[in-house]
Amino acid sequence: MTDALTQTERDSDLAPLLANGWQLVEGRDAIHKQFVFRNFIDAFGFMTKVALWAEKWNHHPEWSNVYKTVEVTLTTHDAGGLSALDTKLGAKMDALAGG
Repeated sequence: MTDALTQTERDSDLAPLLANGWQLVEGRDAIHKQFVFRNFIDAFGFMTKVALWAEKWNHHPEWSNVYKTVEVTLTTHDAGGLSALDTKLGAKMDALAGG
């Protein structure tokens, strides 16, 4: 089982993600971001790259894709909210998206 973020980890680990466009989800202990790409191929390519990391880390996003837009929500269900896996995957997604 994965542990939820402590307040200290929230303060240090969430700050860079929030500064890079991630938002806290109202009513849940989760973060959300919308990634917009040039076209469907770029969006799908991003999802494919993320899927490889998500599988490697055994941590899978809640996400959807419509044309060139990918909507992502991260939370750790067995921790009951945000964990280090979410901040790690969020940072990896930002890097893979080029931002």
